[in-house]
Amino acid sequence: MDRMLYIAMTGARQTMLSQALNTNNLANASTTGFRADLAAAVSLPLQGPGHASRVYGMADGNGVDLTPGSLQRTGRDLDVAVKGEGWIAVQAPDGSEAYTRAGDLHVDSFGILTTGAGHPVIGNGGPIAIPPNAKLDIGADGTISIRPLGQGEKALAIVDRIKLVKLPHDQVVKGEDGLIRQKGGGKAQADASVTLVSGALESSNVNAVQSMIRLIELARQYESQIKMMKTAEEDDQAAARLLRMG
Repeated sequence: MDRMLYIAMTGARQTMLSQALNTNNLANASTTGFRADLAAAVSLPLQGPGHASRVYGMADGNGVDLTPGSLQRTGRDLDVAVKGEGWIAVQAPDGSEAYTRAGDLHVDSFGILTTGAGHPVIGNGGPIAIPPNAKLDIGADGTISIRPLGQGEKALAIVDRIKLVKLPHDQVVKGEDGLIRQKGGGKAQADASVTLVSGALESSNVNAVQSMIRLIELARQYESQIKMMKTAEEDDQAAARLLRMG
């Protein structure tokens, strides 16, 4: 009876974790450049002294869904989307280099080019600083050009170039801050084959309908685990009554 109870208890706990991951995906269905988290469930033997008579279920983040989102035209000069495979390099809150597909760029009050989430965009020599300008353009290769204040239409100056990289699919790791990193740490090399589409943004790759269906499936799965725990309790009570009668 206790074996049945243990299996149901661990199954219910891991179902809750899967539900949390799926709910986070659903909450980011409208987040620019978001990549959905994947989860997998496995059964593992319980290690410890004695016989291997117990198993438990474990569900955990098992990677990132790298399916591209759709491109949405905005016409805004600072909006860019990565075309095909590739990532935009940004500075994470801890100062390390990380990567994102979110191209909703802004210039903050200090003149630093950041993503919509506030992460500084990295160029050839670190975070990109944008001088005061009358117009700003971002080329397909990530080159940032500006027309300085008070200058003519043809007076363009190159400020920097956005660092664009490619990561092998098996080297992609997603952090708790939502940013992508290279497995094992370290910085990826800039890749000239990665290009941008100006005046567009990439949508989240979360399928809201599938996530809602999964939400219902996990809720029913959790209810089944709870019912199994209740059944184990009832069977245990029935067995105790039979023993007392004997």
